[in-house]
Amino acid sequence: TCLQFGPRFLHSTGQAYKGGTNSGVFLQITSEDAIDLEVPDQKYTFSVVKSAQARGDFQVLVDRERRALRVHLSRDLKTALSELQDAFGKV
Repeated sequence: TCLQFGPRFLHSTGQAYKGGTNSGVFLQITSEDAIDLEVPDQKYTFSVVKSAQARGDFQVLVDRERRALRVHLSRDLKTALSELQDAFGKV
């Protein structure tokens, strides 16, 4: 059993979880950023980069037929986390 935040290196999540036996169950929780900063000299923001990485990490799990669920929370994290906790309590 492993309950933790995933690795923060771009390639690490896929490397850590895509191989081996199909015995994991994955819950990816993402959220909107309170502040979205522009990437210097680019036409996109850091939120776009983080969102793309999260979608890519999730897609690797799906492509490898891992049991995975992605939950995206709104900017009101306190309320969203409370609602998520309530939902898990009903399962």
